[in-house]
Amino acid sequence: MPIQIEIISPEKVLVSREVDMAVLPGMEGDIAAMPERAPMMLLLRGGVVALYDGDTVKDRYFVGGGFADITPTRCTVLADKAVPVSEISIDNATAQLEALSEAWDQADKTDTTRLSVLQDQIQAVRAEIEAGSPTS
Repeated sequence: MPIQIEIISPEKVLVSREVDMAVLPGMEGDIAAMPERAPMMLLLRGGVVALYDGDTVKDRYFVGGGFADITPTRCTVLADKAVPVSEISIDNATAQLEALSEAWDQADKTDTTRLSVLQDQIQAVRAEIEAGSPTS
């Protein structure tokens, strides 16, 4: 018995189909969305959503963060950014990481809110680079 998954970015709906399981990058660790799982809301970190048919990963999508609503029959991912792993540009992500690192260096170290936002963005871009690397 599969579950319905949707991965939605600000630009478009990337995925809307049935899968046997989806593994999501939660802030506290990876979580599997499966049929008949107890309902939960999940805060996502930057990482890869893996979609399974049977025991096989059929699709992988990078999400830059967001939320997931998991019910016994469906999983809806609302992502800040979402792209198929195969479409990640390492060059663009590396340039973005360099810009964020420069912003970190120049940031007011007493502005903890700004530092927290920059830290989350840096972690998400590092996860994107890792997801798009040939060894992942």
